[in-house]
Amino acid sequence: MRVVLAEDLFLLRDGLVRLLEAYDFEIAAAVESGPELTRALAELRPDIAVVDVRLPPSHTDEGLQCALQARQERPGLPVLVLSQHVEQLYARELLADGTGGIGYLLKDRVFDADQFIDAVRRVAAGGTAMDPQVIQQLLTRRAADDRPLGRLTPRELEVLELMAQGRSNAAIAERLVVTERAIAKHTSNIFAKLGLEVSDDDNRRVLAVLAYLDHGH
Repeated sequence: MRVVLAEDLFLLRDGLVRLLEAYDFEIAAAVESGPELTRALAELRPDIAVVDVRLPPSHTDEGLQCALQARQERPGLPVLVLSQHVEQLYARELLADGTGGIGYLLKDRVFDADQFIDAVRRVAAGGTAMDPQVIQQLLTRRAADDRPLGRLTPRELEVLELMAQGRSNAAIAERLVVTERAIAKHTSNIFAKLGLEVSDDDNRRVLAVLAYLDHGH
């Protein structure tokens, strides 16, 4: 799996390169600025971009803007964003095209190598990997105002939040200390209330998460 990595801090960039290579990822490019990222994404066409939000020369949202531009030119390009803070507007914009293949992790909360690698693989496969704090800030206040989400029970919202983190039914059941069968019932209810037609379950999970996260829903 080929990765383009964009991070301006040398030690963090070098550490991420070593970590990804240890798990058999191929680093197509490891860059430190917005222009370099734009060029690498256009020329190398990686399987996934792992991108710091703030890159030179602007040190504002350069990395995320480059990723957004790349997804416009190549719809569905998997992008995993690394950020110091929850940038609500930018996170919603990234999710707005509704195609999945999106991750948003806070740097300070990436404690576990296996967890990070799992997020990279999940996003590369077209899924989602969202930090719980990002989800909380993006979603909590929207649920009461958004009609489809407003139909979900508190428990269903909790299940959907855990689903957005990329957890399987078994993992959600373990976290909530209930049976996997109970979680399957909750997810079925969520799909029905969000108006998602019967299809591949993995695809419906992504669509449900996007319905929860996308500012257009």
